[in-house]
Amino acid sequence: MNASERRQQIIDILNMKGTVLVSDLSEQYGVSEVTIRTDLRLLEKQGVLSRFHGGATKIIDNDDIKSFKELQLEERYQRFIEAKKRIAIEAVKHVKEGDIIILDSGSTTMLIAEELVKLKHITVITNSLTSAFILSDNSDIMLFICGGTLRHKTRSFHGKIAEQSLDGISADILFVGADGIDAKRGITTFNEGYTISNIMANAAKKVVAVLDSSKFGRNGINIVLPLNKLDTIITDSGIDDRCRQEFEQQGVNLIAV
Repeated sequence: MNASERRQQIIDILNMKGTVLVSDLSEQYGVSEVTIRTDLRLLEKQGVLSRFHGGATKIIDNDDIKSFKELQLEERYQRFIEAKKRIAIEAVKHVKEGDIIILDSGSTTMLIAEELVKLKHITVITNSLTSAFILSDNSDIMLFICGGTLRHKTRSFHGKIAEQSLDGISADILFVGADGIDAKRGITTFNEGYTISNIMANAAKKVVAVLDSSKFGRNGINIVLPLNKLDTIITDSGIDDRCRQEFEQQGVNLIAV
């Protein structure tokens, strides 16, 4: 059973019982309580439940909670999640057995973690707490977590300690996301203090940016990585031809799925 199927079943249980306990779900699905708490946190972000200490409750009294599958079918949400799923599936095709992968934080890279967890005999280095929880389910993956200061909004580690943990690291590939991408500035963010992405890029032989097409032409305040540091961009088929040509003229390999 993958993570999406487990979360759908958790919603089904909520529809029947009204509440769920972390300890019960952990025993039922044979995963850690940390993994279940991650599931509940992600479902809470989708607005289908409300967490309390040790469990969660349904938040709609008069109607059943919308299923995770139904939420994905809402037009705006579907464009968001389905594109990122395709990007994540394509990204993992660039990984081979024995690779050392650096996984930056972000919603698309979290979906890459859900694909990577199906593999064996790889090493993953990440500053994302959520991705680390996902990957920890597979004992055949060597997992390293960058320490540092936790940014609660993104559930990711940053700062000097996180950056120093990458000293001496040599990785095969980095997957990095961002809030925006521009053919002149590169990939950008609206957040402060994303210097760790540059250090990750310096440690990787290949840098792959993973962004859905809505990010193109959108400029964040701070540069995550300049365009000349990107080897490949993976996006979805929503990117327009003019935009695609701009990046290809810069010598960047662009893959649309």
